[in-house]
Amino acid sequence: MHSVSVRALLVRGMLAGLATGVLALLTAYLLGESHVDAAIAFEEAHSHDHGDGVELVSRTMQATGGLATGVLVYGVALGGIAALAFCVALGRVGRFGPRATAALVSLGAFTAVFLVPFLKYPANPPAVGDPDTLDQRTALFFLMIALSVLLTVGAVVLGRRLAPRLGNWYATVAAGLALVVAVGLAFAFLPAVDNVPEGFPAGVLWQFRLAALAIQLVLWTGFGLLFGELAERLLGRRAVPA
Repeated sequence: MHSVSVRALLVRGMLAGLATGVLALLTAYLLGESHVDAAIAFEEAHSHDHGDGVELVSRTMQATGGLATGVLVYGVALGGIAALAFCVALGRVGRFGPRATAALVSLGAFTAVFLVPFLKYPANPPAVGDPDTLDQRTALFFLMIALSVLLTVGAVVLGRRLAPRLGNWYATVAAGLALVVAVGLAFAFLPAVDNVPEGFPAGVLWQFRLAALAIQLVLWTGFGLLFGELAERLLGRRAVPA
């Protein structure tokens, strides 16, 4: 792919990530913040530290400016990375056009980067998790992301290698089954983490995790649709004179 096209797609990916980041921000604020407040209230009610500590960042700032900065930066960064992945995938994962390729990249990114690690180490609100194990839990979570991405890429390569002998359908099925087995082994061998404190409301925990899932669904679905449209207009317009 021409370097000008890659640069143009990268810019469009970051813009699409920013736009869908706004949708994800609204989702996070409407669906997640009330459960965060409930978790903080539980933590304060059961805390043994009653000192008058200075709050460096107010809860209001965390729920507005802090949340907006985090989600929008996250959206722009992932949009740029996904656009580069799109450039690699276009024309190499079948005879798909820009829209379909963008949808496949978004689906694969949602599954590999979020869904698979989420099933092993789901998101937790404040008050859930021992502070002494924070570094360990963070390391395990990022390790699961790395394994998930590598295994997904390996499954795609395996499917392409098997396609000439088995055909596209059976090669896809075989690669998918190999991916499921490999992810299952990773789930079995990586240690489990269960630090939910006694008495923590199960409804708050469940709804917080559903909100985290909804945020990622909105982000990646919106990105796939918007970036696919932008890529189609860019690449389709350049293909016409050729």
